[in-house]
Amino acid sequence: MADDIRPELQALRERLRRTLDEGRLEARDKRHGKGYRTARENVSALADQGSFLEYGQLAVAAQRSRRDYQELQSSTAGDGIITGTCTINADQVGADRARAAIVVNDYSVLAGTQGFFHHKKLDRICELALEHALPVVMYTEGGGGRPGDTDVTTQIAGLNIPSFATWAALAGKVPRIAVNNGYCFAGNAALFGCADFTIATRRSWIGMAGPAMIEGGGLGKFAPTDIGPIEVQERNGVVDIVAEDEAHATALARQLLSYFQGPVTGWSAAPQASLRDAVPGDRRWAYPVRRVIETVADTGSFLELQRSYGRCVITGFMHLEGRPLAVIANDCQQLGGAVDAVSAEKTARFLQTCEALGLPVLSLTDTPGFMVGPDSERQGAVRSMSRLFLAGAAMTVPMVAIFLRKGYGLGAMAMTGGSFMRPVYAASWPTGEFGGMGLEGAVRLGFSKELEAVADPAEREALYQQLLQRMYEVGKATEAAAHLEIDAVIDPADTRAVVARAFASAGNW
Repeated sequence: MADDIRPELQALRERLRRTLDEGRLEARDKRHGKGYRTARENVSALADQGSFLEYGQLAVAAQRSRRDYQELQSSTAGDGIITGTCTINADQVGADRARAAIVVNDYSVLAGTQGFFHHKKLDRICELALEHALPVVMYTEGGGGRPGDTDVTTQIAGLNIPSFATWAALAGKVPRIAVNNGYCFAGNAALFGCADFTIATRRSWIGMAGPAMIEGGGLGKFAPTDIGPIEVQERNGVVDIVAEDEAHATALARQLLSYFQGPVTGWSAAPQASLRDAVPGDRRWAYPVRRVIETVADTGSFLELQRSYGRCVITGFMHLEGRPLAVIANDCQQLGGAVDAVSAEKTARFLQTCEALGLPVLSLTDTPGFMVGPDSERQGAVRSMSRLFLAGAAMTVPMVAIFLRKGYGLGAMAMTGGSFMRPVYAASWPTGEFGGMGLEGAVRLGFSKELEAVADPAEREALYQQLLQRMYEVGKATEAAAHLEIDAVIDPADTRAVVARAFASAGNW
């Protein structure tokens, strides 16, 4: 009979039920009372339906010597971490390219702390991810190391665990996305910070030490909410994308992962004619370059990273004709598009990640060059800006450069891999203008004697404008193309098609 279940199977079912939300109602209700999801609800939302295969579900905290074993099965279910494999986005990219691994730290178990078996489960899934080239999405909420695992009698400090090195060793091998909601301290924060990409909700607090460790170190007493609030971690670049809540964060993780899973189906694009008027007629006026990106990209596919950090350069991902690309773009509404030290550091790291994970790069360039001056040097400009050249020189993935307007000096070269000859194709819109330095500075520096020789201020200004216009004519896009410093000048409305053909010529389309 169907109901005649053997006792060992019935015992297994009961044991498994203790690890699930329906067997841990108090823990579930406590999470819901905070407006948070349970760990298993996050798993269900992230993984494609019916695809999750769990590892180590029956683990408990190594505390059998001090607590009731059956109680541990529920209160320390999974030893505070859910791990497994699944598919994500299979409906968009196909089941084979959708393979992934999931790690969800469970804050409802001992505040998400990392115990003996917790680490073993994390190591196991990271080793599988490396062996089978599985991208990993990790939810990092938790309080770091756990001191109460009394069953472990063969270690002193427990610092010989491989988990952090194992997780970090996946860098450049597979994409790693960290998602956080709530408190994320100490070891959990180290895992978060090691990820290639970081997403955190507005109710996140992330720090390399929690309140107890800070107080124990004699550094004062702080509430958890004083440590690494999202406003701080967004501004300093620790968090790549800020999400409204766990549902939003999970949707962002799925979208972010899609850029590393190959082409997607079902794309559309906005009309392209508007690009012809995207750059103002007056070359001194700024414009919203994100509108350019969103128009060139497949509709709704652009996802920006670190929007509030290194704001002079925009970094992110998009799809073009369903195919994934990385994109960098100067924001002329920030310092006129000049590349400052912070944005140079940010962009260099981004390019290094794209190279490691094999993603082509589109550069939309409009910059007067590197940001200069004493304040810039105090930010470590020489070292930070030079990193862009190092990142460009190391790139083997194809880059396509489209100059929207200004292409001046070392900053423009750095935006195109270190030289205008580095991209597989470098084209300009008709509004493009080029020079070894910004036109205004070039006139004042190169013609200083001529300008100083004119006593009348009005006449001097007239001469200045005349020289400026002459240099503009010499450096405009068609002249740069005629001298083969760039490959072409294109109709802005053709940008999508040109970029697609350029990447196709590199064999990456």
